Amino acid sequence: MISHLSGDVIDITPTSLVISVSGVGFQVLCTPDTSARFQVGDSARLHTHLAVREDALTLYGFSSTEEREAFLLCQSVSGIGAKLALAIIAHMSAGQLRQAVLSENLVALSKVPGVGKKTAQRLVLELKDKVLGLSDTAEDLVPQETQRMDQVKLGLQGLGYSPKDSDLAWAAIEELASDPSTSISALMKAALQSLAKA
Repeated sequence: MISHLSGDVIDITPTSLVISVSGVGFQVLCTPDTSARFQVGDSARLHTHLAVREDALTLYGFSSTEEREAFLLCQSVSGIGAKLALAIIAHMSAGQLRQAVLSENLVALSKVPGVGKKTAQRLVLELKDKVLGLSDTAEDLVPQETQRMDQVKLGLQGLGYSPKDSDLAWAAIEELASDPSTSISALMKAALQSLAKA
């Protein structure tokens, strides 16, 4: 099992990184929040999970062990695969997931694209006793606006946009970004849409 990777980032998309380790490029699927932290040429160290299926080996990368644990817990719920589990942790931190499950906050869970009321109920029902070990520290709170701005701008620049373009894109989504519940992935998507219209 590949539990972590350390190497240089050689390619970035909003949902993946390619990390060069001893001359081998590993494609790692991750959240937009994680990919936005890096630029091509940066040194990266990610906690990973290798999903083995008959037709594919897929490597998922996480910025913390808590994030990886939350991903694995979500996948343990019936009807939730890796893609939806990744979407869940892209929209809420490990601590936020813990809080939402323990407080049975179906509204917060249903804000994740692909999670309807029934799936939210399954998350609560099946994870109630399992999420107690997830972190609930200050690090799990939504980043400050400045940090969010930096993450979005760096993410856009990692995708090849100029600093000027990233400034314009941030200006276009600033009102959306003022809502602290808006995830980094949603902000990245809105920023890319604004650049496509320009």
